Amino acid sequence: MLRYPVQLAVDDTGAVSVSFPDVPEAHTFGEDESEALARAVDALETALSMYVDGRQAIPAPSRLKRRQKAVALPLLTEAKLALYEAMRSGRVGKAELGRRLNWHLPQVDRLLDLMHASRLDQIEDAFRALGLRLSISIEHAD
Repeated sequence: MLRYPVQLAVDDTGAVSVSFPDVPEAHTFGEDESEALARAVDALETALSMYVDGRQAIPAPSRLKRRQKAVALPLLTEAKLALYEAMRSGRVGKAELGRRLNWHLPQVDRLLDLMHASRLDQIEDAFRALGLRLSISIEHAD
């Protein structure tokens, strides 16, 4: 599970801002801590989408410090980022992945779009086309 540490700051009005040390482009705020953290996932996904669009490496989350809060990415987002990184490391572009899957380029684009609700079986197919297998593990909740 990808859990990115956050930094919280309270301003003079009591609003809480959220920033991510590992993803400086991601930041948001809320009227209180709960609202700010609820918005943080969307801010993080939006910033990581810019990394994908810019064909940049996805920054790994740093180790959590004692009592530090973190934001976990949704499983589908994590799977898409893992696919993107597998494509980068294997030097497989979107056009080549589309050829291997017999898909049109817009289908591949949607698969890598963090805001699109792709189907898990499509992601599995893409990993298989890269010679990889997607697996899921179950852990105790925090």
